[in-house]
Amino acid sequence: MSSADQNPGSTRISAGQPSSRKRPSGLKIGIAAGILAVLGAGAAVATTAANSSAPNTATAAASPAAELKLGYFGNITHATALVGVQKGFIAKELGETRLSTQVFNAGPAAIEALNAGAIDATYIGPNPAINSFVKSKGESVSIIAGAASGGAQLVVKPEIKTAADLKGKTLASPQLGGTQDVALRAWLGKQGYKTNPDGGGDVAINPTENAQTLKLFQNGKLDGAWLPEPWASRLVLQAGAKVLVDEKDLWDGSLTGKPGEFPTTILIVNRKFAAEHPQTVEALLKGHVEAVKWLNDTPSAEKATEVNAALKEVAGKALSQDVIDRSLENIVFSVDPLAGAFKKLLQDGVDAGTTKQADINGIFDLSTLNAVTGEKTSAAGLGKE
Repeated sequence: MSSADQNPGSTRISAGQPSSRKRPSGLKIGIAAGILAVLGAGAAVATTAANSSAPNTATAAASPAAELKLGYFGNITHATALVGVQKGFIAKELGETRLSTQVFNAGPAAIEALNAGAIDATYIGPNPAINSFVKSKGESVSIIAGAASGGAQLVVKPEIKTAADLKGKTLASPQLGGTQDVALRAWLGKQGYKTNPDGGGDVAINPTENAQTLKLFQNGKLDGAWLPEPWASRLVLQAGAKVLVDEKDLWDGSLTGKPGEFPTTILIVNRKFAAEHPQTVEALLKGHVEAVKWLNDTPSAEKATEVNAALKEVAGKALSQDVIDRSLENIVFSVDPLAGAFKKLLQDGVDAGTTKQADINGIFDLSTLNAVTGEKTSAAGLGKE
């Protein structure tokens, strides 16, 4: 059975082989499935990872891996991965190590794949990474770089003017326990609303695959959604939604020194894999740094064209020009994971009921990133620099 078969909502592509161009299969709206993925099935996987991911001093000397299995999402917030793969930045740095990729809809599914060994590293939102680290008592993953900030919004029907209008409404997020799901629940809590992981409460939250969210909103079956790009832009430009909350307005810079920036996409690696293949992790980071540099140095029109081509490769269809332009305008690409925000992100997950209170010291290992860049990206006291 292929990895794609084992992980619904994902596709598997190997470098040097043609893409299947198969669209990721939609996740069902049923909230029980989301709860199982995050709060149930993940527990056994995290336990397995905790028992197996501590470095074994008796193993042979570390060496490059024969293959790097890399996960990412078909979102503009994952443009670093999209161009890193599409333009060959990562494969070039890996040399003889074969690159294969797997595309996911949201973070919890990617975490399950990484903890199970179906992938070795993945681009992901911060909250699923935190949740895995907490469940495994620090043994499962390391955050090795940032990738993107911004690009997440709560978009709603035009008649919804303020937070007070949301009582009794139904909203969507990509997956229970994912970064946008946690952000939505945390924000609603600050507005005085109660939400439950099972979908109950003052505002119903239905974790829904992004493409289905667009269709459901167009059909009037959803009142809004907290989404990453390009999906927020697609609802605004193609379905008549309005922005009620731009998440960048909720971050004043007091935790990171960068007002308006918050971690949307980071790069993580399985700890056991990193211990066994540090050269491969270094090569991945070199390709990653090159992709971030390309995104920041490339003129807007060329950047939009390349990102759109990569999206077409993994999703089978390119975006309209207005959607991709709006999406890219909302995102900052950087190798800085904005570590100062992670204690708040943890607390948001605790408040949302999707993770437990824990010490996340050690979640970062930015030492290889800093060696590659020659700069000192801060881990904010939560790991190696």
